[in-house]
Amino acid sequence: MSNVQPAIPAATLVIFRDVENGPPEILMVERAKHMVFAGGAWVFPGGRIDPGDYDIASKLWPQEDGASRVAAIRETIEEAGLPVGLDPLPTSEALATLRTKLHEGADFSEALIEAGTVLAPHLLTPFARWLPAHANMRIFDTRFFLACLPAGAPCASVDETENVRLRWTTAQALLDDADAGRATIIFPTRRNLERLALYADFDAAVTDAQKYPVRTITPYMEERDGVPNLCIPADLGYPVSSEPVSVAKRG
Repeated sequence: MSNVQPAIPAATLVIFRDVENGPPEILMVERAKHMVFAGGAWVFPGGRIDPGDYDIASKLWPQEDGASRVAAIRETIEEAGLPVGLDPLPTSEALATLRTKLHEGADFSEALIEAGTVLAPHLLTPFARWLPAHANMRIFDTRFFLACLPAGAPCASVDETENVRLRWTTAQALLDDADAGRATIIFPTRRNLERLALYADFDAAVTDAQKYPVRTITPYMEERDGVPNLCIPADLGYPVSSEPVSVAKRG
């Protein structure tokens, strides 16, 4: 009998902030250590898809990934206080009220109306979809989207519930911190950061993402040179497609 748990639909947002004379920065949040999934690890903002996200998507963006786009936008507001995927941008006061209402469990559609804004899911670019299959662990079927920090957006701020810190960082800088033991990242995050580190700016990331189909990635075990490795397909744009199981962090 398999011990793999049913997958939880989820979505996450890779937010770019282009930098003059340097690689783009990406927003990352550090999960609280007590969290069951990826406790203490640095991840992209995101979370599970709520029933209300499906309702909104059925009217606004009825494609297969519609609810994922809605969830990615909503979770980014909740976790980082950023109005990515909203048009027009709400005022700082309206955004703060919107975030508070979401934390209190308010209906997202109604809260958006009160904030004087609407969802703009077309501003998100599909990037990847990961569906691990680890036994005895919580499993998420997660769609990743790219988005650019809009001009005039407020400073990001951590929600201090599921996450305890946030940072703008280049992908390579966070990889370097993880290699030096200064940060924890799990296997999917590492693979995505390695891919993101290839891009000179947001436009380059979007152009490259559009070259590859969003095919569900389920890491698998394979022995390479006599060493058990955790692997992903090599044809989806990732510069590194395997890692020894002995060092891979799986959540």
